[in-house]
Amino acid sequence: MRAAGRQAGGNRLRTVLFGYGLGGKVFHAPLVEADPRYSLDVIVTSDPARAAAAQTAYPAAAVVPTAEAALDLAADLDLAVISTPPATHTPLALAALEAGLGAVVDKPFAHSPEAARQLMAAAAAAGQVLTVFQNRRWDGDFLTLKGLLERGELGAVTRFESRMESFKPAVTKAWKREAGAHDGGGILFDLGPHLIDQALQLFGPAEPAYAEIRSRREAGGPDDDVFVVLQHASGVQSHLWMNSLAPQPGERFRVTGSKAAWTKHGVDPQEAQLDAGMLPGDAGYGEEEPAGWGVLGTAASNSAVPTEAGRYQDFYGALAAAVREGGPLPVDPADSLRGLEIIRQIHAGI
Repeated sequence: MRAAGRQAGGNRLRTVLFGYGLGGKVFHAPLVEADPRYSLDVIVTSDPARAAAAQTAYPAAAVVPTAEAALDLAADLDLAVISTPPATHTPLALAALEAGLGAVVDKPFAHSPEAARQLMAAAAAAGQVLTVFQNRRWDGDFLTLKGLLERGELGAVTRFESRMESFKPAVTKAWKREAGAHDGGGILFDLGPHLIDQALQLFGPAEPAYAEIRSRREAGGPDDDVFVVLQHASGVQSHLWMNSLAPQPGERFRVTGSKAAWTKHGVDPQEAQLDAGMLPGDAGYGEEEPAGWGVLGTAASNSAVPTEAGRYQDFYGALAAAVREGGPLPVDPADSLRGLEIIRQIHAGI
């Protein structure tokens, strides 16, 4: 059982969490609870088993079955975190903004660029914060790569390869089986926002140049095997893979430059750590074992580069500073909008 409140006082951001699936349970609830600038006051889930689990884990929170019940409590709240199926992101975020709450929206930001623009306009009109949980900006391997680039250790980069692959032959969630691209369904909407956002953050503006989109688990079902090429204005070309049917995943990153390449296998450990009950601040949180470190250099001479510790907690830290002190948002919604525009171009056949 997690501790309920970490400190008393009225200056914490009183938070309602919509959804207690993987995103709500593993990412948002622990990160909010671990930060003393927040309190987790309300959790919304209609699933009885999830509701029981949420109440056990967060006994100080009110667990309610509907969004309406949660929004009835809006006068005593400050922030809404939306971690529900993609088709519900826009209506829930709009309702939260209209109720006077700031909003954190899980990826994909919305099911379409038009919906994303609607949310951005609503936030501006309401004078509320709106941001997107692009948590992969705080993966340890991504932070490590940013450092290598800033120090010029690869030279002039020519190609960026990035993969998020798994082996999940069965679709276990009904909404993932049924949601099409118009509802934000499919792996391009699921993992594409991460990979595209990372590429844009590292190498700047880009346009999609080529894509392969396949539905291999079910004919006519949501896409589950996607390859995308982005051409950056900087000259770098990004090759991005998303696959739910990869018995052996490829490299997480492979980046080639004029001086050296950096190759990295494995995934950031924070999701598994949070799922196991570890929290930011615990010894070893975000740290990767040396066996997973990436390799920098050439075929003739290379060495392992220690992976920086991942810092998902920095998202909520920056958000608290934005709300309380007027600092920059942890993620500008315009960045996530651009990712959605690229996804729209790919689905439209580029």
